[in-house]
Amino acid sequence: MFERPRGTELADLPTAVAVRKRRLAPQLVWLIPIVAALVGGWIVVKGILDKGPTITISFKTAEGLEAGKTKVKFRSLDVGVLKSLEFGTRHEILATVELVKKAEPYLVDDTKFWVVRPRIAGGQISGLGTLFSGAYIGVDLGKSANKRRDFLGLEVAPIVSADVPGRQFVLRADTLGSIETGSPVYFRQEEVGTVVSHEINKDGQGVTFKIFVNAPYDQYVNADTRFWNASGIDVTLDANGVKVDTQSIFSILIGGIAFETLVDSAQHPPVEDNHEFLLASNRAEAMKRVDTIAWPVQFEFTQSIRGLSIGAPVDFRGIVVGEVKSVNIALNPAQDEFRFPVTAVLYPGRVQAVLKAGSGEYRMDEEGRRIRWNKMVAKGFRGQLRTSNLLTGQAYVALDMFPDAPEALMDWTATPPLIPTVPGGFEEIQVTLTNIAKKIEKMPIGEISADVRRALQSLHRTLVTAEEAVKRLDRDVSPSAKATLEEARRTLTAAERTLAADAPLQQDLRMTLRELTRTSQSLRQLTELLERQPESLIRGKKETRQ
Repeated sequence: MFERPRGTELADLPTAVAVRKRRLAPQLVWLIPIVAALVGGWIVVKGILDKGPTITISFKTAEGLEAGKTKVKFRSLDVGVLKSLEFGTRHEILATVELVKKAEPYLVDDTKFWVVRPRIAGGQISGLGTLFSGAYIGVDLGKSANKRRDFLGLEVAPIVSADVPGRQFVLRADTLGSIETGSPVYFRQEEVGTVVSHEINKDGQGVTFKIFVNAPYDQYVNADTRFWNASGIDVTLDANGVKVDTQSIFSILIGGIAFETLVDSAQHPPVEDNHEFLLASNRAEAMKRVDTIAWPVQFEFTQSIRGLSIGAPVDFRGIVVGEVKSVNIALNPAQDEFRFPVTAVLYPGRVQAVLKAGSGEYRMDEEGRRIRWNKMVAKGFRGQLRTSNLLTGQAYVALDMFPDAPEALMDWTATPPLIPTVPGGFEEIQVTLTNIAKKIEKMPIGEISADVRRALQSLHRTLVTAEEAVKRLDRDVSPSAKATLEEARRTLTAAERTLAADAPLQQDLRMTLRELTRTSQSLRQLTELLERQPESLIRGKKETRQ
């Protein structure tokens, strides 16, 4: 019990006052965890907001790849990192890659990924920097509008980046040849593009190439551009001789493709992307004139057709008007001999006489063609097998007029029509030699030999008689001739002595000439005196006074 102190009054005691209970004030120590939580939450939110897309890339091998370390680079700039590797259901390697957020718009169908490693291909060396830094995943951004998250990784880097200006074209050929991915494309022997890819057609009947031609050279590719295989050295042995052609030393080693546009069509507009062209085996084949009209014909030869190959020209006086398509052999039962049918095609469009002026259209119908060809054959129009080059032995079919050829008709019942032929080349020489041999065989060689023998015996007797006559002449005539020659020599010696400078005759002759000279001078003086003094003949010479 509370007791009041002694000596104090009740009034002096303090009065209790009721006070409302105060709330506890926040402590400063709690501020730090709150701020940390806010910052952490912001980092988490910002991380979620800034996190880039995650994609899956399928590779055939994980060589050089390491989760958490392998980078994804675009033009040497890091744009992602490899997060994990796992085994796929189809025995492939699935690489999970996290990219930066800015890569989101470029994850489309035509975006490409590949592993950059040291590689030698197509005559080019790439990826040497990875020897020190390690392999990385390269990326080429696409332009498609279709979004994608799963990609098939390439084994090698794309030959041409998507942002390189130019156009892609498709070429179709029978064989691959020496062309590889990365082989160069040439225009007038200048490298202007590259082979992007090649594959065998699904039906197995040929190969399809995709090439890329850089700008501005792609503008020279139009609908009439010709492409051909420029790999290695193109050595052609044909009816025109030996031809050697190549684009560059580089193309000899790794192959290549060349193209050219005909001069007449250089002004045509360029074609669109992925336009298809045929790839010829060489330039000569590529630059052949495209003939819209082809008339099949055939020839029959009985001589050897060695050197005549498919593609050999059919020539009319130096102008190629067709080409050989096939060479066969057949037996003629009626005559029990072999013959060689040669099928060819003629191009009427190359003969200006049968074209409308400026139209280029073949105006002659079947009946008109038959009438014209029958007239030409009646005048001696024939086919003949000739050798164009003695070095290569290549042959061709020549069309020409042979007025002395035996009569023949155009066989329109054959399919295709049969043009008559005449022997040519070495066969003519062989026939001529055979005829000469037959004539020689018919000659009376025995009688001619007997006559020649008798003539030789008569000539021998004549020579013997001549030899005896010469001996007799030498025996009988030679002594007299020798004495005559000795007498003539003595006479010449005496004459030489007489005519010598110191001979007496020469001295007397000189003295006589001097006397004649003095006499001539005296007569000249007498004549001059008589001219001055005619009377001196009567009176005598006057004395001159001193």
